[in-house]
Amino acid sequence: MEKILTVEDVHISFDTYDGEVKAVRGVSFDLYKGETLAIVGESGSGKSVMSKSIMGLVPKPSGKIVNGKIMYKNRDITKLSSKEYRGIRGADISIVFQDPMTSLNPTMTIGHQIMEGIMVHQKLPRKEAEEKAIELLHLVGIPNPEQRVKQYPHQFSGGMQQRVIIAMSLACNPEILIADEPTTALDVTVQAQVLELLKEIQLKMGTSIIFITHDLGVVANIADRVAVMYAGKIVEIGKTEEVFYNTQHPYTKGLLAAMPDLNTGQDELQTIPGSPPNLLYPPVGDAFAERNEHALKIDFLHDPPMFKVSDTHYAATWLLHEKAVGKAKEIDEKIKVKKQSKTVGVQKSVRQEKLLEVKGLKQHFPDSRQSVIKAVDGLTFDIFKGETFGLVGESGCGKSTTGRTLIRLYDATDGEILFKGVDIRQQNNLNKEVQMIFQDPYSSLNPRWTVADIIAEGMDIHGLYKTKQERMEKVYELLRTVGLLEEHANRYPHEFSGGQRQRIGIARALAVEPKFIIADEPISALDVSIQAQITNLLRKLQREKGLTYLFIAHDLSMVKYISDRVGVMYRGKLVEVAESDELYANPLHPYTKSLLSAIPVPDPNIEKTRKRVHKTEWDMSASDYQLREVVEGHWVACTEAEFMQYKQAAQKEMLFV
Repeated sequence: MEKILTVEDVHISFDTYDGEVKAVRGVSFDLYKGETLAIVGESGSGKSVMSKSIMGLVPKPSGKIVNGKIMYKNRDITKLSSKEYRGIRGADISIVFQDPMTSLNPTMTIGHQIMEGIMVHQKLPRKEAEEKAIELLHLVGIPNPEQRVKQYPHQFSGGMQQRVIIAMSLACNPEILIADEPTTALDVTVQAQVLELLKEIQLKMGTSIIFITHDLGVVANIADRVAVMYAGKIVEIGKTEEVFYNTQHPYTKGLLAAMPDLNTGQDELQTIPGSPPNLLYPPVGDAFAERNEHALKIDFLHDPPMFKVSDTHYAATWLLHEKAVGKAKEIDEKIKVKKQSKTVGVQKSVRQEKLLEVKGLKQHFPDSRQSVIKAVDGLTFDIFKGETFGLVGESGCGKSTTGRTLIRLYDATDGEILFKGVDIRQQNNLNKEVQMIFQDPYSSLNPRWTVADIIAEGMDIHGLYKTKQERMEKVYELLRTVGLLEEHANRYPHEFSGGQRQRIGIARALAVEPKFIIADEPISALDVSIQAQITNLLRKLQREKGLTYLFIAHDLSMVKYISDRVGVMYRGKLVEVAESDELYANPLHPYTKSLLSAIPVPDPNIEKTRKRVHKTEWDMSASDYQLREVVEGHWVACTEAEFMQYKQAAQKEMLFV
């Protein structure tokens, strides 16, 4: 295969007030024409910094390429001037950023933003540039491109905005497309559409893609080769099948093990202990040694070289040294036994006492055109004491609005919400009984308060402790409960990682000893290893304190793992409710089937061959369209005629006893 880009021993550092942060420490790889190379790793591993260096976007003067070469078209592009880089950027090498809204100019039409690059790099007149912009919008699957080209970014959904960004990045037919976490903020169905789009474009245009992500399911779907980064270095690289099925580095094994398995019950998700090293002070030896329970003595003394596994597969671990062959087999056997011990039939909670009853809940918002947005439109469901009820659906379906209405951040437009049999509007103590964990831990924590004050706020409001000593003892107890240290009490939110901030949010929610917790997308912004830690923590706290959860998320694999029952929302309504195992094994509503078929699975063989159920629109306005119980405990929204079809299908699949 023809090499199109060579990255050779690149080191990138940032000068900070505390010293030099060595963000990338000797990265080397090749990119071939027409291939997709995925770069994976936790936040802070250097993935995005590496990609930005290829684009010449490392912020200066604080950031600098200390050493190494990036060879493109027989020249080292790290030596180019700003003017020379502008000739390459967008024309030959283009980038798709993670957040489309911050990448688009809100004051300019979509068409103008796409045309800008075409007119600068290809010197086309305005009329031809507009025609090409329309053609590109059509290519990325945006309907009515002739009209949409005149609209502004706020008039597009998140998924459509990401398609616009892809259209902009393709405007000048680049040879290399860098996709930096382009699907992280998207729903599974939109994510699947974007991945299919990138594969189609690559097939048509022969583009080489560097795809940066921390989602191994996405990697299995799109990548030809995979490079795993940790602490600024590539620790394993090879063909996708080699890295997934013949994993060599302990870190890669840890990432794969932290993913929930849809096919088996797991009493507890496997996690990677600790956190990545501080690259102000890079560790001696293997950077992963401190987090590797099977580390060898040499791991703490010497940095391992890249060992050859095959002509296309390399890994930097001392376990591949000829003297460690026996030890490697012994460790693999221990990991296998440990995994089997954690894979069991998970006991689901027994439904007895209703804690929360929601009846015909509506939450409508007026918009600027004197019409009404029906965010939640007639929800009815119960949550039982001690269970976890998962609520899933795409962005805009009303999940988060439902959670915020239940805790009275919004006053319901209509309907009834009973907590312990009493209307929530008549309960003065609701904020003590019901707490919320928010999606973005940083924006929900006061940056001017210490962690102790953040956690104790609810206790202070409700007057739960008489003395400062009692208050601080409770704060320390809560910090220990969520896996943090007492010394963290006097620090501020900015001094913590995303996973640690989420733990602080959980500690704050637990401070007033609630009975019911609404967890609104509590893990969506976290790395897979941190997701596993937080999910295990939520399960542990539920067992110890008898908590009840409403778990709102769009990560359906994690929802299956943590939930006893799951409700699927579509356009403000519930379209299916069932026990989690039953819903995932026998989805009945077409929308549920579409969602489940879009879940990325960290298995290349499955991802490359399975067929996706494409979403269609459903008319839910029929007078007899309502939730009906098809199987005991399995409810589906349908008309009377559809109900008979579902019932017959269920009988064929022997769902009835």
